Amino acid sequence: MTVITDFDMDPRAALDRLLIEKGVDYAQLSARIGRNPAYIQQYIKRGSPRRLAEEDRARIAAYLGVSEALLGGPEPRVASVPARARGSSMVLVPKLAIGASAGAGASIDGEAVEGEVAFDPKWLRGLGADPRALSIIRVEGDSMAPTLNDGDDIMVDGGDAAGRLRDGIYVLRMDDVLMVKRIARAPGQGLVSVISDNPHYKSWDDLPLTAIRLVGRVVWTGRRVR
Repeated sequence: MTVITDFDMDPRAALDRLLIEKGVDYAQLSARIGRNPAYIQQYIKRGSPRRLAEEDRARIAAYLGVSEALLGGPEPRVASVPARARGSSMVLVPKLAIGASAGAGASIDGEAVEGEVAFDPKWLRGLGADPRALSIIRVEGDSMAPTLNDGDDIMVDGGDAAGRLRDGIYVLRMDDVLMVKRIARAPGQGLVSVISDNPHYKSWDDLPLTAIRLVGRVVWTGRRVR
């Protein structure tokens, strides 16, 4: 994993350093994102384009296994930074007015907050979650049943995405659809499987990381007793 941690570094310098560390040349990366061979070199050395397109940035971040923030994208988070509840030590995690598997065009960044839920910071640390990057969203549909059911609330750690990818359940975007799925890595191949736990729904095997955009890892779920 890269040692670059300064999100204030110029995105061009950060990308240039990443490519040196990983032994990837400009033409290789240009081809990886479907651009002409000189595209990345022109971006880094000549400043053209001035900013990476969102789709290009997402593909590069997934391929290199880093946060989009290093490449000029937003800070790695799912929602606004949760604040401590006034007069207490609790952490308020925003609950967003959106559901995973919500359909084409669904978004997380900048989504309206419909409420907040207070959690003990020690308990959150026990989950291995970053309190600054958490949000709660609702599962829509039963493609992940019985693991996750329609109407379940899930806590998503937006600081735990492509840069720390490992097997688990993630909120992700694929083909402009926001969904929650199980991710399984193919060791040493740079490929992943996107799995629906419900066998009646489609799964995808051996996809390149560039085919998906990870939003965050699901670290907790809560459900109503029926």
